[in-house]
Amino acid sequence: MTRRLILLLLLLEASFPLALMAGKVWIAPDLWLSSTPQGWIMTELRLPRAILGAAIGAVLGLSGAVLQGYLRNPLADPSVVGVSSSAALGGVLALLLGFSGMTMFGFAMTGAAASIALLVLLAGRGGGPLAFILAGMVLATLSGALTALLISLSPNPFATSEIIAWLMGALTDRTWDDVARGLPFMLAGSLILLTTGRALDALTLGEDAARSLGVNPAHLQWRVALGTGLAIGASVAVTGVVGFVGLIVPHVMRRFVGERPSALLLPSAMGGAILTLVADSAVRLIPGPGEVRLGIAMAAIGAPFFLMLLSRARRGQS
Repeated sequence: MTRRLILLLLLLEASFPLALMAGKVWIAPDLWLSSTPQGWIMTELRLPRAILGAAIGAVLGLSGAVLQGYLRNPLADPSVVGVSSSAALGGVLALLLGFSGMTMFGFAMTGAAASIALLVLLAGRGGGPLAFILAGMVLATLSGALTALLISLSPNPFATSEIIAWLMGALTDRTWDDVARGLPFMLAGSLILLTTGRALDALTLGEDAARSLGVNPAHLQWRVALGTGLAIGASVAVTGVVGFVGLIVPHVMRRFVGERPSALLLPSAMGGAILTLVADSAVRLIPGPGEVRLGIAMAAIGAPFFLMLLSRARRGQS
């Protein structure tokens, strides 16, 4: 286990400098701190972008591992509990009203906070994982419908284009202000999620056995909802929706660290950071005047991954 964590750390240490160097203009390490245009690009654009990319990938991977452990469903990811879509709804409303920056961040976090409260309320105090995922699906469907309604009410094509581009998810032009807004919430949410490992291990034995081992299902449900809401809400608020990381990474990490939920949490966070940094570096290298949105790139990776899972499941049934 320690060797695998060291390997992941080395991969993370390699992917972070790659994210700093890669782009339409490559910036060599000897120019990172120079008083040149390349040095300015590094300190004001690429460094905050890389920090956000690592943080967002980490919270997506971690939250995916926690949700798959809590719901005991290998296809669970942050999108199934409605937090991503609710935060996106808040962000779209802010854009429609002409807000940006801190105000838009506040709208998105308000949407995430509302989803946490509604998720726990709909799931009920003793509802368990099944009620939790059903409540999440209700929230995701409702938030998606309201987002589509807001887009249809957009006053002009330019506003519609801005909203759709934001919903696709990207780290383009992110600044230190975005880091300052999002990082504290992502860190707080991650710390809460990391405390769920022991309870998730016990839950693999069944809810009754988990209770006999001292796990309080209501407290666990609150921690999962609150941690996911803070981390994913802040992630969506600063970049828009980036999908599939929370689904892909835990599956990959299980091949190396096993099925135990608590052993999967930290590797999934590190793996999510690596995947997001590498993907964000790749989208900047695609030829053309513009830049492919990170959300589109992750969907392009995620769809074949889904097909692979489906193929394996069919082979297992035959």
